[in-house]
Amino acid sequence: MTTPLAAKIAREYGTPCAVIDMDRVERNIARIQVACDTAGVANRPHIKTHKSPLLAQMQVAAGARGITCQKIGEAEVMAEAGIDDILISYNLIGEEKMARLAALQAKANMTVAADNSTVIAGLPQAAAASGRPLSVVVECDTGRKRAGVETPAEAIALAREIAGLKGLQFAGFMLYPTETGWTEAQKFFDEALAGVRAHGLDAAMVSTGGSPNLKNLGKLKGATEHRPGTYIYNDRMQVAAGVAEWDDCALNIYSTVVSRAGPDRGILDAGSKTLTSDPGGGLDGYGLILEHPEAKIARFAEEHGFLDLARSNTRPVVGDVVRIVPNHVCVVVNMMDEVVMVRGDEIVGVLPVAARGKLR
Repeated sequence: MTTPLAAKIAREYGTPCAVIDMDRVERNIARIQVACDTAGVANRPHIKTHKSPLLAQMQVAAGARGITCQKIGEAEVMAEAGIDDILISYNLIGEEKMARLAALQAKANMTVAADNSTVIAGLPQAAAASGRPLSVVVECDTGRKRAGVETPAEAIALAREIAGLKGLQFAGFMLYPTETGWTEAQKFFDEALAGVRAHGLDAAMVSTGGSPNLKNLGKLKGATEHRPGTYIYNDRMQVAAGVAEWDDCALNIYSTVVSRAGPDRGILDAGSKTLTSDPGGGLDGYGLILEHPEAKIARFAEEHGFLDLARSNTRPVVGDVVRIVPNHVCVVVNMMDEVVMVRGDEIVGVLPVAARGKLR
């Protein structure tokens, strides 16, 4: 069955269409800000999820201490909108990026992350060109085996290296513990902190992340801030992680059933170019259809979502417009030029995804 709002969305914008419930967005912003305040850590939300200056400004207005960006291009969009406290949580390499970082540093308070000497060696160029010191945090791997130094000794050595270079300031540590690895992260951090203090340095900024770790908020003794991103919209992954409920999922993809060629199958007009092929950490299928929760989005072509209806007690018909909670909303948003904003059953506007595609 197609809801009146879904029919209106399809009529005015067509499908597939990304739709955000602004009431839920505002509740999510407020809920996590209160959680951070209660835990005694600042909120530095990651904008990789929404990529919108308007939503970032709403987060800051609600009490966030600046924002986190993954790439310079995202930070440029946010700084242009007037946000002036930005952490880039990613290694930056090359003269082109240093020139852009210098321009950012001239208009906003920037902090960047680094986990190796090659990255650190290039950063004084940006500091010199901007005319003021650049803050640098050492990224620490505490179990994810992504980026980050693997030992406290390496973290201490890099902190000393940062402090010894003209134009750079050692600001502290950045961590992204696994959901169950906070005891180990505490041991890593305690040793690294003691080591830098033994050399006359300190860690004013100790940043943890992300949304799946909201249940561990404030657990790291000495943390000063947390970097959640997905919480503003939420998705199937966050529900599975136990940090969100279905009513907290603020972004849905509205999609039309365009074929029912067999009794146990069907086709949506949302394929891999809309919902993406992200499995969401082992979830069953590629999204939850709210109207038919037992149905499975089993696989994709680029513009086809293949429905497996064998387990579904209710089955859509051709022309039905359904609402889908994505597995991983961050990558879905990056496929969109804009999202439609609603409140209740009313469409209230269109929001550009201003930092979409800013991969550099």
